Amino acid sequence: MPEERAGFAYYKQVAIGSVSGLLAVLLLVLVFSLGGGSKPTPTTSQSNTASNTPSASATPTPSDGRTCSVNTLATDKLLGTFSGVVVNASTKEVLFDRNSTVGVAPASTLKLFTAAAALQTLGPNYVVETKVFSDPDNPGTIILVGGGDPTLSATGPGKQSVYANAPKLSDLAIKVNLWAKANNVTINKIILDSTLFAGGTQASKWDPSWPASELTLGYQSQVTALQVDGDRANPYNETSPRSTSPVMNAGRKFKAALGITGATLVEGVNPSNAVQVAKVSSQTIDKWIKHMLLKSDNTQAEYLARLVAIKLGYDGSLGSIQLAIKKSLASTNIDLSKLVIKDGSGESPNNSISPATETSLLALVLSGFGDFNVINQGLPISHESGSLASRFGGKNLDAAGKVRAKTGWINHGYALSGIIQAKDGTNLLFAVFAEGSVTDTAKDAIDNLVTGFYRCGNTLSNQ
Repeated sequence: MPEERAGFAYYKQVAIGSVSGLLAVLLLVLVFSLGGGSKPTPTTSQSNTASNTPSASATPTPSDGRTCSVNTLATDKLLGTFSGVVVNASTKEVLFDRNSTVGVAPASTLKLFTAAAALQTLGPNYVVETKVFSDPDNPGTIILVGGGDPTLSATGPGKQSVYANAPKLSDLAIKVNLWAKANNVTINKIILDSTLFAGGTQASKWDPSWPASELTLGYQSQVTALQVDGDRANPYNETSPRSTSPVMNAGRKFKAALGITGATLVEGVNPSNAVQVAKVSSQTIDKWIKHMLLKSDNTQAEYLARLVAIKLGYDGSLGSIQLAIKKSLASTNIDLSKLVIKDGSGESPNNSISPATETSLLALVLSGFGDFNVINQGLPISHESGSLASRFGGKNLDAAGKVRAKTGWINHGYALSGIIQAKDGTNLLFAVFAEGSVTDTAKDAIDNLVTGFYRCGNTLSNQ
């Protein structure tokens, strides 16, 4: 170092006239050679590298300050076979872990992945079009072609279905009637084309693992590229019985909107030389996603998954959904290798996602990755909105408004995954699953546990 070289020169000059000086010099040389001289001061970059780059822990990170235990809540028998994870969103530290890398049936928390794939592939401003064509070879024949919009509504003027501001079948009918009048056409046949999703086959409409009761109870419609009001018997109720003939139902309502009685309705395929005469467009996809997450709309989820598949060049079948979602999310760098996706809604018990994978996606949602802020805006809020509006009351009321999360329920399984603004201000990412011999009371046990996460915040212990 410069300081060392200057000191050595000075002592060399003193030693010329003195033996004792020479001895002193020799002593100093010995000291310097052994490292006794001044040392360099560490730079900022040398000392801060590790502390400024926290990484996710494979196992919970021990800390003297983390003594807040939720173990009693986590071992509640109402949770059945329990698994879950809690992560500090800022430091990426795993605070709580119960089999977080093991895949489980995610129920409707799978909709988080469907939403993310739709935003990545379709974008928030994507719209779906329902079109009407004429057949040049058969005057009087028109073709109603479904574009995969279950929100298309048959509700009357000034009325709103469960899908606010959805396109109206009546508006489409007005456009068609104006065309028919201008061209002196009498409509005598209406072909209903619902072949966009895997040719409209029965296998593309319903997964065998879905309970048939989902139709009668009103939680899900058959997945057909042409239908109206999600095929609800009552378009004003989120949960309303659905039919086994959504395409013909749509055709009958379109015929009524046209105000004609003699036209024949038949399912078929739009001719290659057909000419478009009218269309209506859906609300943008971001509106679909927010409603789907808030109300846990299975029908919208299934359509979004298939639209993603079609956009990526697949056939829109159930079998194409996993390929499409994984391809859509490849740029997120989430490890999707063990992800098993059988549908878009999470209804199938054959889906499999680990709690850790869900929090990896939630980390991107919280950070606003891409257009994922749409997902954050659509999450139900504890004791305030959507499927969490009636939850986190009573003894858990202190967590009201502090948990934004997607709910999930299928036979033998309950789930909740989302973001907690903890009592101490820490943002926590969490995913919890209760499976096996569980009943509806599992929701109460989950709420108790998540409230425990909220109260503990960054002092949450894994013990």
